[in-house]
Amino acid sequence: MRRITQVCLPQSTAKAVHSQPWWLQIDQQDRIVDLGVMPDGSAMAGESWGGDVLSPMGVDLQINGGFGLPFPELTDAALPQLLQLLDQLWRDGVEAISPTLVTCGVEPLRRALAVLRQARTAHQPLRCQLLGAHLEGPFLADSRRGAHPRQHLARPSMAELKARISGFEHEIALVTLAPELDGAAALIEHLCGLGIRVALGHSTADATTANEAFNRGVTMLTHSFNAMQGLHHRNPGPIGAACQRDDIALGLIADGVHVDPTMAVLLQRLAGDQLVLVSDALAPYGLKDGVHHWDERALLVADGTCRLEDGTLAGVTLPLLEGVKRLARWSSHPSAAIHAATVAPRKVLNAEATFQLLGRPLNELLRWHWDSETKILSWQHAY
Repeated sequence: MRRITQVCLPQSTAKAVHSQPWWLQIDQQDRIVDLGVMPDGSAMAGESWGGDVLSPMGVDLQINGGFGLPFPELTDAALPQLLQLLDQLWRDGVEAISPTLVTCGVEPLRRALAVLRQARTAHQPLRCQLLGAHLEGPFLADSRRGAHPRQHLARPSMAELKARISGFEHEIALVTLAPELDGAAALIEHLCGLGIRVALGHSTADATTANEAFNRGVTMLTHSFNAMQGLHHRNPGPIGAACQRDDIALGLIADGVHVDPTMAVLLQRLAGDQLVLVSDALAPYGLKDGVHHWDERALLVADGTCRLEDGTLAGVTLPLLEGVKRLARWSSHPSAAIHAATVAPRKVLNAEATFQLLGRPLNELLRWHWDSETKILSWQHAY
């Protein structure tokens, strides 16, 4: 048995750099068997972490592929490559992902869902887990479609939805749609009835329309600021509407390109524990910069940013935890940034999810160190 002291846990807001320190009792299998708050003004024997933060591993609700493999193009032959990617994601500090299937044809979508079903049966310890899929489209506003191919967009209807997800209803966790489209309200109600979370994204919705969608069951904004109306003092849009409530998650790509660092910090302060960091990583994740391919289109990757040939911003190749490090540097609130990628995403899929330490092995947790002078946040697996 050993004891670790001066351990902090991720806070849900940016009000303080760290929470009150804790002590942990670790058994011979490196599992946490006891814990408590450090007593004020007294020392405890043990290995001091000096205020480092202990957190669960990351959960990425928006990742589109990696190792050259776009999730919408999954086939049976790609299964070994997919499992290699999941192993790499674990090494990159990510415990689970909601594999994101962007707008594509019906048959490729259903084929990808079938491969993901097969891959879930191959899960093993120390490998990133596949949660239910995130369908980003095809029920999106054409004027806000971004890099989504226009030819595969669809008008919301039960027939269009069933053509895509029939037989896979229990293997989908999240659907992003534009709630202002005719027919979207009925789909939101149906999806919520299936236990599938619904997010607002690639949408022209204003604050009024967004609030109506929230009241129907929409619980998240997909990549806030991108492909939606921004904040304006006379027109707050969906972001302003979401920040007025306490039941809406706000996804954020913290690369510094999709959203300016100043606006990212502002959103962190407005959203508090509702902020959820996502990577929005595309198929070149894990590969070098250069020219890659996404369906029939060229994807230009430079400094971790992916663009189409016409300059349209498409995504990133940066790991999820790189976004944590960047947000921490911009805001000087590392604990809140850690919370946004490790604790908050779990609550999107399960509002009752809590961060339980007892019984957890250290190799399923992360240790974070914040250098206040350089504003550099670093992490390692806790074992």
